[in-house]
Amino acid sequence: MNKSSMSKALRTRRILIYIVFAILTIISVLPLIMMLINSTRSVVQINTGVSLIPGSSLIHNIEVLFQYGFNMARGVGNSFFVAAASTIISVYFSAMAAYALVAYDFKGKKLIYGAIVALIMIPSQVSMIGFYEFMIKLNLLDNFLPLILPGLAAPATVFFLVEYMSTVYNKDYADSARLDGAGELKIFHRVMLPMMKPGLATMAIFGFVFSWNNFLMPLILISKQSMYTLPMIVQTITAMGAGGHTVEWGAIYVGLSITVVPIIIVYLLLSRFIVGGGNAGGVKG
Repeated sequence: MNKSSMSKALRTRRILIYIVFAILTIISVLPLIMMLINSTRSVVQINTGVSLIPGSSLIHNIEVLFQYGFNMARGVGNSFFVAAASTIISVYFSAMAAYALVAYDFKGKKLIYGAIVALIMIPSQVSMIGFYEFMIKLNLLDNFLPLILPGLAAPATVFFLVEYMSTVYNKDYADSARLDGAGELKIFHRVMLPMMKPGLATMAIFGFVFSWNNFLMPLILISKQSMYTLPMIVQTITAMGAGGHTVEWGAIYVGLSITVVPIIIVYLLLSRFIVGGGNAGGVKG
C-alpha cells in the first residue's frame, strides 16, 4: 500500500470514528435536551408528541410547580447537604482505607480486600429492610444521618481507589516524609491525598450523583415534608396526578431540570482534576 492509499484509509477511519462519537453524543445528550424543551411546553403540547421546538409556557410551569406548596429551595438545600456530606465522608475514609491496603503489609490484608470486593456484589436492596429496622431501634427516622453515615463504608469507592493508588503509589515518597519527621496521618494528608486527586475527583462525581438522585432510601426513612429531598418532591408531584387528575408534566420537567443543575456544576468543578491527572499521567508515562 502506497503512502497516498494509507493516508486515505487513515482519513476514512478517522471520519468513521467521528461519526460514531457524534451519534453516541447525540444519544447521551438528547434526553437532557428533551427535558429542558418540555419544561417550556404546556401539558397539551407535551401530550401531542415529541418536539425539539421550545414552547412558551415556562413561566406558567414554574408557577404551577410552586403552587403545589413545596419549598423547592429547601428541597435543593436538603439534597445538597445530604449529597455533599455523604460524598466528602465516603471519599475521605475510602481513600484512607485504600492507602492502608496499598501501603501497609499486615495479616489478613488479602482477606479484608476480598471481603470488600464481595460486598460490592451484594445489592443494597437486600439489606434495606434490616437497615430500616436498625434505624428504628436507634430512633434515627426523619434524620439525615442514616443517609450520610453509610458513606463511611463504601466498598465500590474503596475498590476503585485501591486499584488507582496501586498505579501511582511510590513507597519512596512516604519513606522520605518519615525521615523528615512526618507522622502517618500527615503523610496521608500532605503526600498521598494530592497524589490521588484524579481518582478522588472521579469517585466524588459518582458519589455525589448517586446520593443526589437517591430516591428509595430517603422515601423509606423520611416522612417529614420539610426534610424532603428534590427527587422525593418531584415524585410526590407526579403522584398527585394519579386518580384521574391532570399530571402537570411541564411543571414536573421544570422540577427535573432544577435537580440536574447542581450535578452539572459539580461535574464542571471536578472534571478538570480528572483531565489534569490524565495529562500528568501521560507525561510521566
